[in-house]
Amino acid sequence: MRPSILRRLLRSIASTAVLGVVAATPSTVAAAPPAAAAGGLQQVTGFGSNPGNLQMYEYAPAGLPAGAPLVIALHGCTQTANDYYTNSGWPKYADLWKFAVVFPQTTSANNSLSCFGWFDPAEDTRGKGEAASIVQMVEHAKQQYGSDGRRVYVTGLSAGGGMTADLLAAYPDVFAGGSVASGLPAQCATSQAAASGCQTGPQKLTPGQWGDKVRGSYPGYSGPWPRVAIWQGTSDYTVYPANATALRDQWTDVWGIGQTPSSTTALPGNTTRSVYNDASGQPAVETYSISGMGHGLAVSPGSGTDQCGTTAAYFLSSICSTYHTGVFWGLDQGAPGGGGEDPLPAPSGLKVTGVTGTSASLSWGAVAGASSYAVHRDGSKVAQPASTAFTDTGLSAGTAYRYTVAAVDASGAVGAVSSQVTATTTSGATGACYTATNYAQVAAGRAHTTGGYVYANGSEQNMGLYNVFVTHTLRESPAGWFVIADTGCTA
Repeated sequence: MRPSILRRLLRSIASTAVLGVVAATPSTVAAAPPAAAAGGLQQVTGFGSNPGNLQMYEYAPAGLPAGAPLVIALHGCTQTANDYYTNSGWPKYADLWKFAVVFPQTTSANNSLSCFGWFDPAEDTRGKGEAASIVQMVEHAKQQYGSDGRRVYVTGLSAGGGMTADLLAAYPDVFAGGSVASGLPAQCATSQAAASGCQTGPQKLTPGQWGDKVRGSYPGYSGPWPRVAIWQGTSDYTVYPANATALRDQWTDVWGIGQTPSSTTALPGNTTRSVYNDASGQPAVETYSISGMGHGLAVSPGSGTDQCGTTAAYFLSSICSTYHTGVFWGLDQGAPGGGGEDPLPAPSGLKVTGVTGTSASLSWGAVAGASSYAVHRDGSKVAQPASTAFTDTGLSAGTAYRYTVAAVDASGAVGAVSSQVTATTTSGATGACYTATNYAQVAAGRAHTTGGYVYANGSEQNMGLYNVFVTHTLRESPAGWFVIADTGCTA
């Protein structure tokens, strides 16, 4: 018997100890048949040498333009590609925002519970097994659809989430971002015996030690790291919430940022989003903690733009995680331009010119050929003014909002998206303003340091490196609560 076949047989026999989704009952252990094409879901064969013995399914909306993003979506144990296609909500946003989705599928031939091998170095490391098969699917889809290789993303649930983290670590040159739902940190387990221990409580490692597991997955890599979203229910007793903390520690360390959030926002479905910005002020890691939710992918059935999915086993009604993940990645901005012509460039100089307790004012540079500008707040379009300034009203006090702007030409084609800025509304009457270096702001008690970075007291906004070369203006309102107000700060 060949070693690879023997290894798969041993994994199958012992796989009931690796639950990636739930402790299986006898009825769920039965081998599930391969997913049949359902609606627009199509199977692809001959996508590569396929060392991981996976199946490839894909969905692409009608009218998919060249240069569109590509998403890889990994199911959980006991599930199929068809389950994930049907219930996760990804086809809805593929249609709405125009991108292709690949749904890899493993079967009971690899693992009796159809779990991806997130715990097996022969399957989840660079150039090996299932991980290599998934990357072959990426390359096949890029050639088939002309997808933008700079905008390839991967997401997964449970065992699929664990494999997602491993893929991000092993192939940061392939994936621009990832989303781990009820999953595990990269390389948490390197043997099947250690897998169940990761699920109930990963090793108590420092952020640096967790980060080393990522850095060690592709030694010598010096390019940009993927941006990572982490979804976790607080009542998950299959993959415990400690895994979300470990994931946060792991990826913030890889990015070289602290574990104190830059902002925290309440979302629907008893969800709390915490954002960890990079040194340029852009979100690098986001965590979504869903109070009271158990093990599964968060969905929110309905027809609203921010609603998606179907409730089923391990698809739990709470909030549409797929929508918020897509917004985090920027998929809602779509493929720039259209009609075979060069897209309008991104507006330059987007900045916050002022805030109150209920409003935020923005301005940006004009773009030649633009007839209007699409303004997005937290990923949702809120206005399309003809001018290069806009004031967003009806906001909540003391809350951070993220904005981008794109130029729109006379035909309605949307251009490239600007860099993102964050506006934090005041928490009451405007208070005193203080302009000083980061070092001086800390010394004065208006900010504090974590991991070499400075954070404003109260708002926890990331002010950049702890040194005398970076200067910010802080507004205090109310007493002891500071927000960055580099422009428009009025005492």
